[in-house]
Order: sequence, then structure tokens, then C-alpha cells
Amino acid sequence: MLTVSAADINLWIASLMWPLSRILALISASPLFGNSAVPATVKVSLGVALAVIVAPAVPAWPAVDPMSYAGLLIVLQEMLIGLAMGFSIRLIFAAVEMAGEISSMTMGLGFATFFDPNTQGRTSAISQFLSLVATMLFLSVNAHLVLLSALVESFSTLPVSSIPVYGGGFKQLADWGGRIFSTGVQLSLPIVAALLITNVALGILTRAAPQLNLFGIGFPITLGVGLLVIAMTLPYLGTPIQNLFLDGIERARLMPRTWSQRPEVAQPAKLSVRPPALQPMAE
Repeated sequence: MLTVSAADINLWIASLMWPLSRILALISASPLFGNSAVPATVKVSLGVALAVIVAPAVPAWPAVDPMSYAGLLIVLQEMLIGLAMGFSIRLIFAAVEMAGEISSMTMGLGFATFFDPNTQGRTSAISQFLSLVATMLFLSVNAHLVLLSALVESFSTLPVSSIPVYGGGFKQLADWGGRIFSTGVQLSLPIVAALLITNVALGILTRAAPQLNLFGIGFPITLGVGLLVIAMTLPYLGTPIQNLFLDGIERARLMPRTWSQRPEVAQPAKLSVRPPALQPMAE
């Protein structure tokens, strides 16, 4: 006769609830899976399917009642881990969007803003365009599959445990957030440099011919030069954005390993050149 005890029921609940917390947190924070255009039913179904696949391969579960305070703390800890891994990829798209904001303000398109459902705020047209380009690159190099692979690998490097994680990973995430500003400026540098030269030329032209209406001809010229430079530099944006995806996914992969170490044994992690599953972008 088949008998099911309360301990067996708690084990079944824990084996699904704890990995599902980390998976759903990453799905909600990642730039592609967490898009507001994706229905919530699809997100939850994907998370449950991944949890069912991952649960049998996860190491031994902690002997904690999932409905106790300790079990709820494990759920919160797993959510923090998943959110941090997904947020490390979201920072790359934030850097690309910042490059678009800088380009828009330099071109004079700062007034051309649209409602962004992801951030629930206003973003410029150039920023949304570059964000769509980054999304297509993210899919074309199979970075979304590599991200899911890093998520599954995290259950081996940082198993579900009732021991609090080491907080050094949060500092690494904050340091990685500084790349938003440096990368945004670097990506927008060709447009800013071209428009700087254009504005200097317009200033010299106005000085030589004061009868010219600078406000009448300046805006169309800067707008045209900006769009022309974007069209010229767009084919060359694939390599730097792909390198950003490599760094972001590697950060997400190494972050659980950093959290599982203590300050006295933690070693500085080195970024690899390329994750094995990431495919190069087609020429």
C-alpha cells in the first residue's frame, strides 16, 4: 500500500518551490524573458517547466520545512540570486539605451520621446531603436539560451541552502553597474564626435556669414548628420554589443560562485573569452 507522509509532501513542495523562486526571479529581471509584452502565463509556464527539469539534478535539499520561517528565508534568498543574475544582463541593455539618450540629446531629438512599457517611463526614439537592435543581436547569438544554461549551472555552483550567501556578489554587481555610463558614452562617441565637428563648422559658417539663420539651418543639418552617422556605424555595433553580452553572461555565471565563497577563500574571478554555446554573429 502506498503511503505518503508529511515529510514526503514537504520535500515535493520544496523541490519545486525553491528552484522555481530563482528561475522566476531571473525570468522577471532578464531583458528578453521579462519583457512586459510577454504574457505572465507564458513566464510562469516557462519557469515551472524549467523547475521540473532542473529539480532532479539539484543536490541534496536542506532539511527545512518549506512553510517555516527558515523555508521562507530560503525562498527570499533564491529570489535575490535570480534577480541579481537577470539584472546583470539587464544592465547591458541599459548601457545601450543610455547611448541612445546621449545621441538623441546631441542630435536635438531630445523632445522625440515615446512611452516605454518596460521602464514605465519616457525614452527617446534613438534609444528605443538601439534597444531593438540589441534585442535582435541578443537572439541572433543565442545569448538567451546561454543565459538559461548559466541559470541551470548556478544550482551546482550555488546549491539551495539555508546558509546565508556571502554579500561580496552584490558589490560585484554594483561595480558591474558602472559599465552603464562608460559603455553608453563609448557607443555614442562616434555620433557625438561627428556632431561636435558639425556644430563647430556651423559656428564658423555663421561667423563668416552673419546673415545666415543659424536656428533655421542648424537643426536640419545636425539631425541629418546624426542619422547619417547612425546609419554608417550601425553595421559596426554588432561586435561591441556582442562582447558586452559575453561579459554580462559571464558575470551572471560567476556571480553564484562568488556568493558561495567566503572572504578568506574567495579568489578574483577571471572572465573567459567566450561561453561555448554562444554563437558568433553572421556576417
